[in-house]
Amino acid sequence: MPRTLIRNASIVLPGDGLRSASGEIRTGNVLVGDGQILDIDASDSAACDEVIDATGLHLLPGVIDDQVHFREPGLTHKEDLATASHACAAGGVTSFLEMPNTKPPAITIEGVRDKERLASEKSLVNFGFYIGATPDNADELARATEVPGIKIFIGSSTGNLLVDEQEALERIFAETTLPICSHCEDESTVRANTEKFKGTTDIADHSRIRDEQAAMIATARATDLARRHRHRFHVLHVSTAAELVYLKDPSPYLTAEVCPHHLFFNVDDYPRLGSRIQMNPSIKTAADNAGLWQALLDDVIQVIATDHAPHTLEEKSQPYPSSPSGLPAVENSLALMLNQVQLGKVGVQQIAHWMSDAPARVWGMTAKGRIAEGYDADLVLVDLQESRTIQDQAQHTKNRWSPWHGETLTGWPVRTFVNGRQVWSSEAGFDETARGTKPTFDHSRGGYWATAGGIGPRQ
Repeated sequence: MPRTLIRNASIVLPGDGLRSASGEIRTGNVLVGDGQILDIDASDSAACDEVIDATGLHLLPGVIDDQVHFREPGLTHKEDLATASHACAAGGVTSFLEMPNTKPPAITIEGVRDKERLASEKSLVNFGFYIGATPDNADELARATEVPGIKIFIGSSTGNLLVDEQEALERIFAETTLPICSHCEDESTVRANTEKFKGTTDIADHSRIRDEQAAMIATARATDLARRHRHRFHVLHVSTAAELVYLKDPSPYLTAEVCPHHLFFNVDDYPRLGSRIQMNPSIKTAADNAGLWQALLDDVIQVIATDHAPHTLEEKSQPYPSSPSGLPAVENSLALMLNQVQLGKVGVQQIAHWMSDAPARVWGMTAKGRIAEGYDADLVLVDLQESRTIQDQAQHTKNRWSPWHGETLTGWPVRTFVNGRQVWSSEAGFDETARGTKPTFDHSRGGYWATAGGIGPRQ
């Protein structure tokens, strides 16, 4: 591969690994070759095949989105690995970790390998796939290797992916070693609320059915399992400030994430956006928005991910409750956060921590998530001064819509590199010949709390 010198960039370097605001910004040159970062203090005369002038731009580690639903196989009228990875590349996302609820679901290691083969043929960016838990596949989960982790749906899901019985959950936490993540909504609470609001067509009732109590009960249950079994566990898409009580006490076994829709939308937005913001877990209140933001800033929540889960606009336009839950977000998530830099709410160092370094460490993705020598050259150049307006028809996701349609953001990706190769730029578009690779998942390094100095290069 050719060597590339990225010159005069404002380089976002990692901090101490536990405080999101501790990173450093330094103007300089980064030399990339053989898919890796060779030098983060390269001279202007370093031997290279290409020079990119990054004056006025910030260089960040590529985003790792650890929670997406790309719908392949079985639901490709909504999205597929090719269209989704194009959306990733345009949004500065260089690696994704995809959930198992496809058709068929990825509940065997062979099913995971099938999805990896598809991605190797179609994806512009790097990829990994969780193995899904069922009430009776603990033996399969125990033998799984080379995957980011196990996904449990403690709450409604499709097919046989719902795991709600305590005996099955105890067995999974006791008999497996891979890190676990979960959708936490209490099934019995959701069913009781569904009966209470039977016959409703009011989209706002979605947040009353999937209420704070449903989230709290399931999160309490899952974090208790993790602590008792001393099993690494990641709470997906925290939606309520109330859940934070289970996360505030530091634990070597617990990490958590929040999604942009739970940071930026609340129940007051239903009249304006309707089912475009219908999600599971549901959108909550403005007070929850504020509580989740504070948890990020206080390092109680470590990761930002999207839960990208697209449906067609025709499907979403059905009257509630026939409208499905889910929205697309991968190509706008980084810009949404960069806009917060412009507003003075966060720094780019924090964004690099929440969206790159932390997910790499949670899932043991070696040589990922940081700008450091020996790490993979998964990089994104961003222009913090560029303003663009999100438009449905300009989206690269297959269904070409966004809940943020019409919003103008300042701060956007302009070039994305995957393993040292430019896969997209705002000027040249996509390199259609590029393909991502599967990361190395090394869970022996201990996860987020054991890797404050970074997950490290491959050994």
